[in-house]
Amino acid sequence: MAVQQNKKSKQKIRQRKAANRYEGIQTSPCPSCGAARRPHRVCSKCGKYGDRQVLSITADSD
Repeated sequence: MAVQQNKKSKQKIRQRKAANRYEGIQTSPCPSCGAARRPHRVCSKCGKYGDRQVLSITADSD
């Protein structure tokens, strides 16, 4: 059986876990309009997914 040689301190464990912490949702610019969008999702500004027009977005005037 494996036996622990030295006890890992709480600080060392927390440093290791903090290095791999979740950084939130990553966004990339839309290739057609340049707005920030999530990967593998339809752009909410222009309605395109890749080269195809998937949604028809209408401009609302206030």
